[in-house]
Amino acid sequence: MIRAADLNSVEFTDPKTVRLISTAYIDEPAMAPLADGEEDLAILEEIEGMTSARQTIALPIPGGLHPGELLTEAAGYGWTLVNAAFCYTRSTGNRFNGPERGAWYASYGDLAVETAQAEVSWHLTQELEATGIFENTTSYRELFAGFTSQLHVIDPETKDAVLSPDPALAYPAGQVLARDILASGGNGILYPSARQASGQCLVALRPHLVQNIRQGATWDFVWSGAPVPTIHKR
Repeated sequence: MIRAADLNSVEFTDPKTVRLISTAYIDEPAMAPLADGEEDLAILEEIEGMTSARQTIALPIPGGLHPGELLTEAAGYGWTLVNAAFCYTRSTGNRFNGPERGAWYASYGDLAVETAQAEVSWHLTQELEATGIFENTTSYRELFAGFTSQLHVIDPETKDAVLSPDPALAYPAGQVLARDILASGGNGILYPSARQASGQCLVALRPHLVQNIRQGATWDFVWSGAPVPTIHKR
């Protein structure tokens, strides 16, 4: 099993990494049609927040994340989306984070969009397979984010469980590696996608690394009875 000391690190800079997020979490505020401008919208959202449980309930901060690590409004657009990625975790975790601490996953490079689509398709297909019904339409929005940070690198030729396409093998090994990197002061990992040939992924293990978030295109993922979706750009 590889550890942080086994990996090289590089200064990684990319202004436009790609993450896909369900439009259910990103569409315009409900009050937007009632506002004539940003100032009016801010006032209406403040009024809504007085009675809205959605806005008043604090994020569930997992045990492995210090509240001081979370972003504030000063970080600009998308700060709540970054915080959510680190606060809402799965009971099994993911490839490079356990249930005690989330992470920000994205793709980069020439195949960034295709890689993000392949990753999302695989994960949602697994959820549909558990129900036995491959009938679903979900819309995703591109989130672009910039990075300038020192990151560890897993070479595509690496033979280790962390790169396995099987979560049962990859997740335990990857989570151990991520904890080791965090403990040694590291920031994140560049690694090859398990779902897209030649695809490149990154995981940011610290919220402040994710910068300059903005929205891109919207894609509809449609499952029509088969475990492979069709993907259409709106």
